[in-house]
Amino acid sequence: MENRFVPLLLGADINVYSMARAFHEAYGVKTVAYGMYPSGVCVGSDIIDYRVCENNDAPEVVLANVKKVAAEFSDRKVIVLGCGDNYLTSIACNLPNYPENVIAPYIPLELMEVLIHKEKFYDLCDKYGIDHPATFVYRKGMGHDFVLPFEGPFVVKPAESATYWDHPFDTQKKAYVLQTREEVDRVLDEIYEHGYEDSLIIQDFIPGDDSYMRVVTNYSGEDGKVRLMCVGHVLLEEHTRHGIGNHAVIITEHEPELCEKLRYFLEDIGYTGFSNFDVKYDRRDGKYKVFEINTRQGRSNYYVTGAGYNLARYLVEDRIEHKPGELLVTQNRHMWRVIPQSVAYDYIPKKFHGEMKALIDAGAVVNPLYYKADRNLIHKLRVIRDQWRYKKRYASSMEKAN
Repeated sequence: MENRFVPLLLGADINVYSMARAFHEAYGVKTVAYGMYPSGVCVGSDIIDYRVCENNDAPEVVLANVKKVAAEFSDRKVIVLGCGDNYLTSIACNLPNYPENVIAPYIPLELMEVLIHKEKFYDLCDKYGIDHPATFVYRKGMGHDFVLPFEGPFVVKPAESATYWDHPFDTQKKAYVLQTREEVDRVLDEIYEHGYEDSLIIQDFIPGDDSYMRVVTNYSGEDGKVRLMCVGHVLLEEHTRHGIGNHAVIITEHEPELCEKLRYFLEDIGYTGFSNFDVKYDRRDGKYKVFEINTRQGRSNYYVTGAGYNLARYLVEDRIEHKPGELLVTQNRHMWRVIPQSVAYDYIPKKFHGEMKALIDAGAVVNPLYYKADRNLIHKLRVIRDQWRYKKRYASSMEKAN
């Protein structure tokens, strides 16, 4: 099988490493990856042929790199996966242009642009009966003369993330949690002053710590039928300014009602490939509220593979082997973490410690960055060093749990 295809991953973070590990575990195949910098968890890995490329996410650069790898492995299929939001539209806009031996398992650009734009996505949620936080859409030029239909705290975030990050500034955040209307007005002004043009989303803040978050990862076959759904109960996220919202510890769980609602939505819009939803449980009304859909596998995707459902295998069996597949909604409990165990215990509420310990004792736990088949010593030492940096990061960004 390893002589029949080669994965080509775009990015340089844990998302890339996790997918490369999944491909290596399932098929023994080495991944080619293009990233913008000679840093991160992919550099020096035995399982990744990591290549540095400036402007790696530009559409013309994506096409050039895909063509280069397709020619290099002309006797194999090349599977292209974007591992960050900045790569997705660049991959999708080139779908008609790839060489014949390239497989890019993505929806057309037109549908992708609707789904990744939060304002348009929430309109779809309303149509399909998918709960989401109460939302006010703010457009540039509206000033401060508007009334919000809910009380604070408030969440402010861009409707369109890619262009938002094209206009960086010192206090820029992925999402802002604000207590007062005055703070909201100040943040709105600051974002637009730095060049962002699209709408902003102002939302009702759903109460609860990180442990109220969920992530739902899915794989939809080429026929548009969902083949895999796996819900992760997030116990802890990162809290640094640029890392906020990144998952740090997840335990898989079974939520069939939530999955059924999302399955119907994905199949009805004709979705194909990987997707994942960010969700929060609202204890005020007992509902799961969807924040967004990512039209790719998430950064924490190995929580699915580690639980026994190898994401690379689902993709290869569908797109290369053309095997039929039935819907599988996962049920087993398994823990994924990308931080040291001691840090997890320090910052996750104590009510979860019993199950965490039980899963650890049962061996039902994984950190995707520790992979025995990846023997490069310098790579291992870099991973260990980066792991222990989490102690300082958490100490500086949040209080220890009770």
